[in-house]
Amino acid sequence: MFKHEKQLLQEVKVDAINPNYAALLQEQLGGPNGELKAALQYLSQSFRIKDPAIKDLFLDIASEELSHMEMVATTVNLLNGHELAANNATIGNVEAHVLSGLAPMLANASGYLWTAAYVNETGDLAADLLSNIAAEQRAKVVYEYLHRQINDKGVRDTIDFLLNREEAHNALFREAFNKIQDTGSLKDFGVTEDSRLYFDLSSPGKHFDLNNPEAPSFNTPDRELVHK
Repeated sequence: MFKHEKQLLQEVKVDAINPNYAALLQEQLGGPNGELKAALQYLSQSFRIKDPAIKDLFLDIASEELSHMEMVATTVNLLNGHELAANNATIGNVEAHVLSGLAPMLANASGYLWTAAYVNETGDLAADLLSNIAAEQRAKVVYEYLHRQINDKGVRDTIDFLLNREEAHNALFREAFNKIQDTGSLKDFGVTEDSRLYFDLSSPGKHFDLNNPEAPSFNTPDRELVHK
């Protein structure tokens, strides 16, 4: 069961209408590294998880990603303004002026519609956690790119908040990954000679000594995570 609360996770403001930038921000609404993708990926993955604590983690983060999507859509709305003016729009945002009546569409910055093909799920917790860690890192990078291309303080404050929330999710997924060692696809890691070999094919020069690689793991972040 899900419950919608009317207030946004954080207040959203813009300093001025900017339809062109609204098109850029569409990337985090309907793109392959956007908020809808993250929400549905974590939700879909949670259906198979048996560990109750990790299942709750996936569902909690999925729910928050939907609130992020709401913030992004609200920002796109504010940036589009109230007047249909396709001459002020660009690729990825024209349809909002000629088809959806300025309602943000589930599309990326180039206007391509969102697709479930963006969602990754394997049924293996280790593989899904690694996928989610990478997803949060990619989302952070996209927000960093978006932050550089706008001087609007209101928009920047929203992006900064969302960027830092991606960091928190990344840290939580890393903690969960450390707790599932020797399970699923991590079980029996490195049991054969072939799994412990590293071919140094970049000659001349030897930069890595990986003749006995260990299973991947992440250190717990130095900062404390505050539970609300």
